Amino acid sequence: MSSTLHDISSELDAIRAQSLWKLERPILGRQSAHIRVNSGEVLNFCANNYLGLADHPDLVKAAHEALDTHGLGMASVRFICGTSDLHLALERRLADYLGLDDSILFAACFDANGAVFEPLFGEQDAIVSDALNHASIIDGIRLSKARRLRFANGDMNELEAQLRAAREGGARRIVIVTDGVFSMDGYFAKLAEIRALADRFDALVMVDDCHATGFIGPEGRGTPQRAGVKADILTGTLGKALGGSAGGYIAASQPIVDLMRQRARPYLFSNALPPPIVAAGIKAIDMAERGDDLRAKLSDNARRFRAGMGAAGFTLLPGEHPIIPVMLGEAKLAQDMAAKLYDKGVYVTGFFFPVVPRGQARIRTQMSAAHSPQDIDTAIAAFTAAGRELGVI
Repeated sequence: MSSTLHDISSELDAIRAQSLWKLERPILGRQSAHIRVNSGEVLNFCANNYLGLADHPDLVKAAHEALDTHGLGMASVRFICGTSDLHLALERRLADYLGLDDSILFAACFDANGAVFEPLFGEQDAIVSDALNHASIIDGIRLSKARRLRFANGDMNELEAQLRAAREGGARRIVIVTDGVFSMDGYFAKLAEIRALADRFDALVMVDDCHATGFIGPEGRGTPQRAGVKADILTGTLGKALGGSAGGYIAASQPIVDLMRQRARPYLFSNALPPPIVAAGIKAIDMAERGDDLRAKLSDNARRFRAGMGAAGFTLLPGEHPIIPVMLGEAKLAQDMAAKLYDKGVYVTGFFFPVVPRGQARIRTQMSAAHSPQDIDTAIAAFTAAGRELGVI
């Protein structure tokens, strides 16, 4: 074994020894509230399938029809010979749904967040980012030569101080960047306050709305509309509430989107999204827009789970979002809890360092509109039994 491989193997051993090893468990069939695994059927409480659309027959039908009419893939990047009429239709549909001029598609929102900063912000500019922003935002900011400033999660006083520092430092362009929902905690960004500060300091606002689009705000149009404000740049995904497949986007004013088409490297050097995924995305937006019944069911499920878990004695992070973290503290305990729940027929995942800070390991549960009230009660009972066995409650 070479010295490099020996060093890597030692690093992997250290990850295992610290109980930080991540396991992947195969799902045998469709993503849904009930899924098949090697041991049989289990309840799924850790997918981003908020509206329960990942296996919806209408989306499957739309994808099948596009497969028949448009084929499997485009075999090229968009500006060469990879743009389909379906791509243009989805971009127009997204822009209209989100209330912005235009949108542009990417293979994933990780690519969208990796694309947006470098073309827009250079050495003369400043990017002011929430400390808990998603890894894709952090990586995207690193690609820009702009000055980088951070503010503590949701701390508007620190945000104001950083904006003042950027403006007094002579920044040409300033952008405030935040998740709409912080995915490890289920907290909402304070977008009304952020927008007010941005307007005071002549700054743009960019929001990553992956954990909101389709099920948060009026008609599921996202956290800016929930807060009654407008984001200048909105990124998101088709991989969660909007069908759970793949694909991300940037929605913004026309000049910003036009610049992305000319300069965004993940767009210029990646194959176009497959037509079946695009067609299913259009159908998913249609369903989300008129999906008040699904959103109501999702909210009811979240309230039911919170009430039952709180009554059982678990420590939950407060909030209204269908992301409901069950706090456990240590990585090994989170892994042991997830394993016991799996044996009891509930599929969840432990989150621990480096995904969350050391000492804040948790089971991040996620509700779906596809869960029935009985599913929620079954999960609470399983958590309660596992928690007693492990001395958590």
